Amino acid sequence: MEILIQQLINGIALGSIYALIALGYTMVYGIIQLINFAHGDIYMVGAFVAFFLISIFHLPFFAALIIAMLACSLLGVIIERVAYKPLRNQNRLTALITAIGVSFFLEYTMMYFVKPDPRAFPASFKLHNITIGNVVISSKDILILIISFTLMLILTYIVNRTKTGKSMRAVSFDKDAAQLMGIDVNKTISATFAIGSSLAAAAGVLVGMYYGQIDPLMGIMPGLKAFIAAVIGGIGIIPGAAFGGLILGVTEALVSGAGYSMLRDAVAFVVLILILIIKPTGILGKNIREKV
Repeated sequence: MEILIQQLINGIALGSIYALIALGYTMVYGIIQLINFAHGDIYMVGAFVAFFLISIFHLPFFAALIIAMLACSLLGVIIERVAYKPLRNQNRLTALITAIGVSFFLEYTMMYFVKPDPRAFPASFKLHNITIGNVVISSKDILILIISFTLMLILTYIVNRTKTGKSMRAVSFDKDAAQLMGIDVNKTISATFAIGSSLAAAAGVLVGMYYGQIDPLMGIMPGLKAFIAAVIGGIGIIPGAAFGGLILGVTEALVSGAGYSMLRDAVAFVVLILILIIKPTGILGKNIREKV
């Protein structure tokens, strides 16, 4: 039982990171029906921005986190304006191939400047462990949970209570009708990319702190897993992305705890296949009939 509780704690911490990345995927898909495969690499850029701010400029962790989020939100807007906006009226395959191209561009540009070798993420504050019986709760886990859930609550407030959030919901429901009602669609899409990219950056910084190591290709697998989490919960649905991330994180932790850590990546894809077979719209997704 103690081992199970320990793995559940680890899984919730890991799942909250997947949830932050998945939220960006699902927001962009909900607005323009684009699977932004470059999203995982924005997460990588955020980790490196915080790495340099802490190691070179000696900024505190939270200051580096906020600046990394701002930098990646700007990067997300630039990518949307340069790479995706000109293709908005093209077919989805064109945009998808472009997203893959942007992903490779970010990876190998970063590799050119910082080299492919992994780097140790600096420890910017002292960490402590809380021991309850044989269950160890790291202060890293607590910090990740606090930051992740705080950002999710802020996102929920933005989407449900602010003018920008209402514009996002209107554009996701009917872009043409929203434009006729006076909503600036281009501005709304840019805001969506900015918010999603900032959440990915926060996840990258948290992963750097959690594992203590970053590299230019670190965004590939977590990006794919976050996409899986978004699909599991119901892509295009914000609560579904958070729910899917937690499910995936807990599943991986339980598989690792059972002694099959080498198979945890494979298990993520098995879960995806099962969800697509049983409920193709995701756990929180709904079937929508379209009139022809």
